[in-house]
Amino acid sequence: MASPLAPTSSARRGRRYRWGLKITPYTYVAPFFVLFGAFGLYPLAYTAWLSLHDVQLVELNALSWTGLGNYDDLLTSPRFWKATLNTISIGVISAVPQLLMALGLAHLLNYRLRGALMWRVASLVPYATSAGAAALFFQFAFSRDFGLVNWALHSLGLGPVDWEGGTLSSQLAVSAIVIWRWTGYNALLFLAAIQAIPQERYEAAALDGASRRQQLLYVTIPGIRPTIVFTIVISTIGSIQLFGEPLIFGGGSQAVQGGADGQYQTLGLLLYQTGWANGNAGRASALAWLMFLLIILIALTQAVVARRARRR
Repeated sequence: MASPLAPTSSARRGRRYRWGLKITPYTYVAPFFVLFGAFGLYPLAYTAWLSLHDVQLVELNALSWTGLGNYDDLLTSPRFWKATLNTISIGVISAVPQLLMALGLAHLLNYRLRGALMWRVASLVPYATSAGAAALFFQFAFSRDFGLVNWALHSLGLGPVDWEGGTLSSQLAVSAIVIWRWTGYNALLFLAAIQAIPQERYEAAALDGASRRQQLLYVTIPGIRPTIVFTIVISTIGSIQLFGEPLIFGGGSQAVQGGADGQYQTLGLLLYQTGWANGNAGRASALAWLMFLLIILIALTQAVVARRARRR
């Protein structure tokens, strides 16, 4: 004869089992969200609080409420808008050719080449190189008096260029560092996406007489459109956060201010100058939040554009 408590015990075990099934996934992902809250959300909330105060870096406990005063000072500052324009122009100069070259390189790497693995690993070497080492090399290469680039121009009968002194020339030099570092990395992303395209599409295109160029335009690019959008978003975010390359390229005492006239000072450099060089933690926090909102705005714009492109 079964005990009258048996059905109750079985029901409890059943409830515990079902609760276990529901709770287990949350316990696995909980450590990430705990760390994200500690090192992601808390700094965001803290800098948002600091941005509403007049506070110095050396005395963070001495807060003086200013409301949106720091934001108003930044938005009416010519220095802020100049850094914003520099960031956008360097981002465009570096990201557009970088992604086009990466796409072409991925298309070439997708061919049956001898030593294909070696070529693919070699394309990742610039990414593995530290930003400091790359910037030091390019600082030497773009030196006005003894640089490799001016030496090449001289051999072509052209005059030397003061790469750091001019606005466009300095931004081209900084963009060259970014292009050199990130083209191979993006090429491998494109290559992985290309290899996920069914081979039957290329075979059908070849049977229809499509050339390699036509296969790239009408098979490859439509097939990797999500990856292209992803790389554009990542490149845009990286451009807004650009800091190490222009800092080391400039070198010397004028590195933080992006040259004598701020001709290549990015928002990242201006943030460093405001927060660490000038010690104004409140205004630096406001600048960090403006950069964050700018990234959100650009990401949303690109998402809307990508969605409309998919509907066509």
